[in-house]
Amino acid sequence: MEIQDLALRFAEQIQQTKFPEAIAVIMGMISVVLANRNHVWLYPTGIISTGLYIYIMTDAGLYAESLLNAYYLVMSVYGWTKWSIRHENKNPAAISINNRKDWIITIAIVAVGWLILFYSLKTFTDSTVPVMDAIVSATAWAGMWLLARHKVENWILLNISNAIAMPLLLYKGLPLTAMLTLFLFIVAIFGYLRWRRLHQQYAQEQI
Repeated sequence: MEIQDLALRFAEQIQQTKFPEAIAVIMGMISVVLANRNHVWLYPTGIISTGLYIYIMTDAGLYAESLLNAYYLVMSVYGWTKWSIRHENKNPAAISINNRKDWIITIAIVAVGWLILFYSLKTFTDSTVPVMDAIVSATAWAGMWLLARHKVENWILLNISNAIAMPLLLYKGLPLTAMLTLFLFIVAIFGYLRWRRLHQQYAQEQI
């Protein structure tokens, strides 16, 4: 009966999904597929999705994830601009891997981001999930920074965030977004493998 109750609750949540969330999910799915293909249109579709999610997450009381989507929005604009510059320089979207400095910055973004978010959520909001909300956002912040810099490891950080986000979103009554996150998790695995292969091919061409 417990599984049936969970299934019924999930079905009810799906039926109650609002139009903005449905559009945000569709645009998010398109964006991550385009990211997997290393295609520039990942940014405009991502901008639409994240713009909608700023409102959706605030309404759900996931304030750190709302802020995360605002950060996604800014980084999407930054990534789009950076992509355009690379095309002008005849070096479009060259994929690379983290060096020691990149890892230090990545870890710093996660650690400092989590501390700031957790403190802010506990002190200034009515969040009921400050620890998890902060972890999801801090790891995603680092992942998006790496994505904008076309680093292979962006997929690792984003999938840590996705894995933690799925149960959190279900708990907060956002099943469609939880399904999107599962989709992102699966695509990110293939994205990591594809980007690593592209990097190896690029490195061989430079020899």
